[in-house]
Amino acid sequence: MPNPYFIFFELMIYLLFAFCFRHARRQGLTNILRLLAGVLYGILLELATLRQLSAYEYGRFLLMIGAVPLCIGVAWSCIIYSAMEFSDASSLPYWARPILDGLLALNIDLALDAVAIRLGFWSWGQGLKFQYFGVPYANFWAWFLVVFSFSLGYRLLAHRENWIVRWVSPLLALIIGLTAVLGTNVFVFANPFVDHKYFMAMTLAFALVAVLTMRPRFTRTSVPGFVFWIPFMTHTFVLVAGLISGVIFEPMFLLVVGLGMTFISISLHRPILPGILIKRWQSL
Repeated sequence: MPNPYFIFFELMIYLLFAFCFRHARRQGLTNILRLLAGVLYGILLELATLRQLSAYEYGRFLLMIGAVPLCIGVAWSCIIYSAMEFSDASSLPYWARPILDGLLALNIDLALDAVAIRLGFWSWGQGLKFQYFGVPYANFWAWFLVVFSFSLGYRLLAHRENWIVRWVSPLLALIIGLTAVLGTNVFVFANPFVDHKYFMAMTLAFALVAVLTMRPRFTRTSVPGFVFWIPFMTHTFVLVAGLISGVIFEPMFLLVVGLGMTFISISLHRPILPGILIKRWQSL
């Protein structure tokens, strides 16, 4: 019998992608290409990383591309697309937005990964007491880097109002993103991560401090609803699935982190919620 947690997670991801695609279609070809490039990016980076490092393996989902669930590549695209839409609505300087994008992804993974491995979504093969409750510390750096590098690659040319935006920016995001991720994989694989964890922790801390120092404002009411729903539904899934299965109590700290990351996500998106809710009410 198929695992109900797998099925629900997979269907949730495809539903969220449908919301993203609906928005991208309304915005035009540029957004469609960025969204589809995100899917290709997610699938390629997973396939390449599995082949390059063999550090983890996925459970069996309904739709697979080799050893990688299709929903994982789609989920990467949804996270990147929604994070970029959110940061574009902020007062952050253009160059700093990829940093926020990476931190938004990290907010999701801090709650998701340790619960996901207990549900069997994927396995790091190191036991549930390894480093961060079964999750290598390097994984959190990787989540930040995956989103940051794609966002940075796309934004290098995307501010130019010509044909380059439509064709070169998604391709550049794909190339720079894969180069950064696979290059980092080589670095980590060639040297045990324990030698680098302090450097990577300091880098993430610096990214957080840099964004907080700029005191960004999020007041644009035209932000699409999926910008909020993608992180919120993911956090909700982690909490509900974790509570029903009981794995979020193994240890209890996972529940604390899940609630904390949910609170942070809602707090970040709070300034745009009135606009999203008003739009929803008007559409009923």
